[in-house]
Amino acid sequence: MNTTRPVTPLRTPRPGAAPAAPAAAAPFRATIARDDFTVFCEGVRALCAVDLLQYKRAQMERRIRTWIERREGRDLTTYLARLRKEPVELDAFLDRVTINVSHLWRHGEQWTALSDHVLPELAARGRIRAWSAGSSYGAEAYTLAAVARDAVPGVRVEIRGTDLDKRMIERARRAEFSSEDLRQAPPAAIKRHFEPLPDGGAVAKQQLQRMVRFDVGDLLRMRVSPASFELILCRNTVIYFTEEVRDALHTRLADALVPGGCLVVGASERVADPRSLDLTSPFPFIYRKS
Repeated sequence: MNTTRPVTPLRTPRPGAAPAAPAAAAPFRATIARDDFTVFCEGVRALCAVDLLQYKRAQMERRIRTWIERREGRDLTTYLARLRKEPVELDAFLDRVTINVSHLWRHGEQWTALSDHVLPELAARGRIRAWSAGSSYGAEAYTLAAVARDAVPGVRVEIRGTDLDKRMIERARRAEFSSEDLRQAPPAAIKRHFEPLPDGGAVAKQQLQRMVRFDVGDLLRMRVSPASFELILCRNTVIYFTEEVRDALHTRLADALVPGGCLVVGASERVADPRSLDLTSPFPFIYRKS
């Protein structure tokens, strides 16, 4: 992700090939004045590649300073030095400040639209390459896999999940979900596509796991070949970003769609200027590329 060498963009996949893996790109940089908070965020990024400057400052700074006070830290500089020395403390800090709220079948109305309309339309192309951008611990990607198996059986569906938090990617690869993650999932679908766990949770069956692949990646520092995906889901992510970061990300996502492909955003999110990105909205919070 943080590289000092030029990176060659990935080529458009040949027919039948897996989706192009997001690769490192030139870092996105907003114009930000340096102070103790920005220096702290730059230090955190050097430690773990999590860029806290992408988020709305007021919310993130309040969250961080409150956390440091609770950990009996004196100031940002002193606490950064502690993070460099104590990996356990760094993990605790990241658990506090990163946003990983998710569960299976979150925002059920969007899954209904995907199942009834979007996936059947895309399936006419013969296969569907999908990207769960900001996949957290995999609830969205495995929900998409289950919905696709029911909505377009027999169609090849390849799902790529990426997240900047390597701990979440490691968890996603285990394909295990708690009983809390299952609270809004249709019981019949869970029975078809998941195996029960002793603690009341469930693990995705192998047919789902074979459909999904996860990689660590920062949405604003990855490059994907144009027209690499028929479907991109980036939900409940940009609401925490600054407007500048949000618009830069939506531009990248739109560029990664094939003509006729769809971008799905969160139920409290929007694309600021869809027409400039050749996007129209056939359904709420779903955009189709012209």
